[in-house]
Amino acid sequence: MSPTTLLLIVDPQIDFCHPAGALFVPGADKDIQRIVGMLEAKSSEIDQIVVTLDSHQVVDIAHPGYWSDEQGNHPAPFTTISATDVINGRWIPAGEKEHAVRYLQTLEEQGEFTHVIWPEHCLIGTPGHAIAPELGKALTDRARKTGKNHITVIKGLNPDSEHFGIFEAQVPVETDPETQLNTRLLEKIGQYERILVCGEAKSHCVATSIKQLARYAPGLLPRVVLLSDCMSDVAGLGHLAHPIYEEAVSLGAQFLSSNDL
Repeated sequence: MSPTTLLLIVDPQIDFCHPAGALFVPGADKDIQRIVGMLEAKSSEIDQIVVTLDSHQVVDIAHPGYWSDEQGNHPAPFTTISATDVINGRWIPAGEKEHAVRYLQTLEEQGEFTHVIWPEHCLIGTPGHAIAPELGKALTDRARKTGKNHITVIKGLNPDSEHFGIFEAQVPVETDPETQLNTRLLEKIGQYERILVCGEAKSHCVATSIKQLARYAPGLLPRVVLLSDCMSDVAGLGHLAHPIYEEAVSLGAQFLSSNDL
């Protein structure tokens, strides 16, 4: 590995990575085991680790409690909501209707993800928000051994915008810098000669993070190594990310298994 290597672990949280988690990604538990194994074998060759944490409140634009119909019923998880649904009054947002319509219209114009209502997940302060225990222990052990803490990046705090990618929300909120481009994180990652990327989910948060890199810092893509055996798709939705990864590879990113580093 490069002498200046950064490991980026996207959202390795209990709700995604434990079979009993609120939004378990099939295969994520095994991904965590492989990430831990890589840390144990290659820790001395990894100069910095960045861990991102998806962080939500109960009433969140991607959770059932944000929406209701005329009878006060909330949508079931995995319901899709369109701008037309809101304009026609099929679904009523907890926030401003004008914002919700504009938000959904922008998502639809992007043509990447429809707006899906997820089960409540990664609620701040709950066990599901925490890093998967095996990985948490590995990070703690590494810090004690090397004297180097990992960097933690929180994303998703604003309940009025989904925040898949680690660099900015799907639709940044003009009045909230937390949803806008995280230039400090981009600069931090750009300091390293090799950027190893893993975490959950490959189809959503990892893919969107890579798309944001391609948009804002395409020159970093030749430094990116996507650890193919350390990330998994939301079941049945892997195809959504295929164009993103094709573009990333065309810009110089590569896929490797953790054993092939």
